[in-house]
Amino acid sequence: MLAKKLLSTIALAVGVMPMSQAVADYPDRLIRMVIPFTAGGPADIVGREFAALLGKELGQTVVVVNQGGGHGVPALNQVLGQPADGYTLLMPASGNVTVPSKVMEDKKVLELLAPISLLTQSPHVLVVSAKLPVRTTQELVDYARANPGKVNFGSAGVGGVAHLGMEMFKNQAKVDVVHVPYRGTSQVVTDLASGQVQALFSSMPSLKPMIDKGTVTALAMSAPSSGSDTKNLPQISETLPGVEYTTWYGLFAKAGTPSEIIEKLNQATVKVLRDPAINQKFDSQGVEFVSSTPSELADIVRRDTAKWTKLIQEANIQLD
Repeated sequence: MLAKKLLSTIALAVGVMPMSQAVADYPDRLIRMVIPFTAGGPADIVGREFAALLGKELGQTVVVVNQGGGHGVPALNQVLGQPADGYTLLMPASGNVTVPSKVMEDKKVLELLAPISLLTQSPHVLVVSAKLPVRTTQELVDYARANPGKVNFGSAGVGGVAHLGMEMFKNQAKVDVVHVPYRGTSQVVTDLASGQVQALFSSMPSLKPMIDKGTVTALAMSAPSSGSDTKNLPQISETLPGVEYTTWYGLFAKAGTPSEIIEKLNQATVKVLRDPAINQKFDSQGVEFVSSTPSELADIVRRDTAKWTKLIQEANIQLD
């Protein structure tokens, strides 16, 4: 009996029992989910829908915090600046955590972040301003060749997968196009519709309203798509072999977050992504919700990092 009391006293002194109780009670307050993009873009659209459903599943509010720009580093720093307790999460796009960058060269993502689950995977759609006189990928290539340096590709930021998609397109088509980075997708889509930029690679959710209005023209997909609004679009690789990729969103916590909390978040995410409502809502836009185990997401990060690193080195792409 005396030994048990002594152990309890020691545990309380070093904070073991309060932490165990905090883990058991998780979550008992609001959770923040940081998205490395401005409001209105595809990550924000998907993230807010997911956050609302995750909050219902956990019994606590999950609020979205938009922190665009800086290749996702400002958003990452928001998460790293908080305790590793599961109350500040990160929902990056694949490029934020798999594309090498000078600002991240001394840091390894999987040493900073604890993977929770994959959320979505989808190809990008190649779109152009309706003001541009092209309706196919080949016509865009021909137009760019006839107007070197006069076709601007927008993107949500330097080093993102949309930027690298443009670099793949540029190198394979042997064209001189200009990259115009923004801090998020919403403004570049607005400028695309007005003709200030001429082309863009992005996910369908933020583009569909403009496509439906006819101010933006969808040319092709960066990979096969099953969405009702995207499955009939041709693949870019049919015109430019080798230009093929997908993008994804994932959910991460700060490294050091207790494994019990990671597991609770993973289980809740799996349940949310099985909900027919969220799948039906985004099916037409080519967004596929796919969960994973934490270790599977870690493997995806390693795989894509190797792929994009190879592309950047072979194409001599300068990201910073």
